[in-house]
Formats: sequence, structure tokens, C-alpha cells
Amino acid sequence: MQDIHVTDSEWYVLDCLWQQSPQTAMELVEALSRRVGWAKSTTLTTLRRMEAKGLLAGETVGRSRRYTPLVDRETATVRETSGFLDRVYRGSVGQMVSTMARRQGLTEEDLAELRAILAQAEGGGQDA
Repeated sequence: MQDIHVTDSEWYVLDCLWQQSPQTAMELVEALSRRVGWAKSTTLTTLRRMEAKGLLAGETVGRSRRYTPLVDRETATVRETSGFLDRVYRGSVGQMVSTMARRQGLTEEDLAELRAILAQAEGGGQDA
């Protein structure tokens, strides 16, 4: 997934496909109608655009079209998080955490999770 940005609408579709894949266009129409209130035409247009963008693969099987994501959740999440961090906080993780702590407060569980992440980072671990 070179320099492809995933829009909010595309995240909805990818999230459905990451939960279960492949899915037919009609399964996605139904799921996205329930989840975000999309009309059939919105879903089908989004699927076509995502396929052209290289985010999903579509395969015609009988009279239906089945879709599979071409990007995994972790890769997409890392790319989007990095982009967000760069755009909003000029790459500063500390500034982002500080903002979140001031606006939402941190529970003891949040603090414990942050300590564990920091301890792993200090130990040279990559998957926090």
C-alpha cells in the first residue's frame, strides 16, 4: 500500500472485510446499510473506487461480485497513524499523548498500558 490514503468511507468497507472476507457486494450493501446507513448505490460506488485504487480485489462469481481486501489492518493502521501524527502533531508522540491526557483524562488502566508500552519500547520491542 504505497502512498494510498484510506478515507473514512473506505475504512468502513475495509473493516467489514477484515472481519469476514471475501464478501459479496450485496453482503457489503446490507452490512453498510445497517452500520452507517448507506444506500446500495453508495456502497457499490465506493467498492468500484476502492478496487480502482488498489485497496480491494473484486472477483465475479456467477451473478455476484466478491471482494477481498488487498491491505491488511495492521499495515493500514500504521500508515494512517503515522500520517495523522505527522499532520496533526508534527510527528510528536509526546504532544499527542499530552493532548489526549488533558482532554480525556487517563484511567489507571490507561496509565498501566502506557507504562507497558514504554517499557517495551525501552527494551527494543517493536510491537507495542
